[in-house]
Amino acid sequence: MIFPTIDTPSVLVDLDIAEANIDRFQSYCDAHGLGLRPHIKTHKLPMLARRQIAAGAIGITCQKVSEAEAMIADGGIDDVLITYNILGADKTDRLRRLAERVALTVVADSATVAKGLAGAFQGAARPLGVLVECDTGAGRCGVQTPAAARDLALEIARLGGLRFAGLMTYPPIGREAAVQSWLQEAKTLIEAAGLAVTTISNGGTPGMWQAHEVPAATEYRAGTYIYNDRSLQARGLCGWDDCALTVLATVVSVPTETRAIIDAGSKVLTSDLLGLQGYGHVLGRPDIRIDALSEEHGTLHAERIGLSVGERVRIVPNHACVVTNMLDRIELVRGARHEVTAPVMARGRVW
Repeated sequence: MIFPTIDTPSVLVDLDIAEANIDRFQSYCDAHGLGLRPHIKTHKLPMLARRQIAAGAIGITCQKVSEAEAMIADGGIDDVLITYNILGADKTDRLRRLAERVALTVVADSATVAKGLAGAFQGAARPLGVLVECDTGAGRCGVQTPAAARDLALEIARLGGLRFAGLMTYPPIGREAAVQSWLQEAKTLIEAAGLAVTTISNGGTPGMWQAHEVPAATEYRAGTYIYNDRSLQARGLCGWDDCALTVLATVVSVPTETRAIIDAGSKVLTSDLLGLQGYGHVLGRPDIRIDALSEEHGTLHAERIGLSVGERVRIVPNHACVVTNMLDRIELVRGARHEVTAPVMARGRVW
């Protein structure tokens, strides 16, 4: 039986694989003169963030204030970028307290967000660094033109309590030349207006091996690379042996020769498809399809399922980041050895 002392369903992380993934991309960034600022939304574990920093990362990326609070609670992390528009007095007050403990940078894509930040940081011991978020084609948040980036940069520089720190983007996949052109134009306009652009933060795991094709960037943010998942394997960014996170599940029913049911449903594997068919890859059984999920059941199909009740399977999920956030704890392993059960410290920190 696979890991007989671990109850199921459980999320396993092989530390040997995760550490190899950390070191591989750190070496790439070092070779190309890029600061690596990993996004911890994938693992939500301070111990792994500290391992990333020990390997050479310049700091971490978080998505929400509460996530950053959880990540710095145990110490060892002193440089944080939060890549989300932060609104509301409660959040900005907590942000100010956070800035008293670590070097903190945030983003804004509107004067409204910037003014809210400025209000909270009036009289602070040091101004809050703010990056202008730029929509370089991914169609999420961000100012829409390089000229708008310049205008917001000037607004931030005028506001008390803030310091214009540079630019940030979440780029469209496979459009590095367009991203480079956009960011370079914005940098040129801002510098012509008299402001220094000290940081240009680019990032996203799908484009990580093309990061050097955006030379305007000074740092790169990637998250999923530490674990990898089925979506990245499908893109050719990794192999199954590079996938550190798996879901351990038990077969609870074999109703027919072609169907089996496991104890991991949407509350573990999640409903993310990311353009794929099915909800994960069963290691060692590429013929099996996980083609339906209810909350607590996963339905597996194959021409001949060949599984027995009580048997266990390991599944590489479509999207590792959301799976991490589903369980309170995670099982850390090295190969076939179970190391320890660890709490997912930043789980559920979405405010």
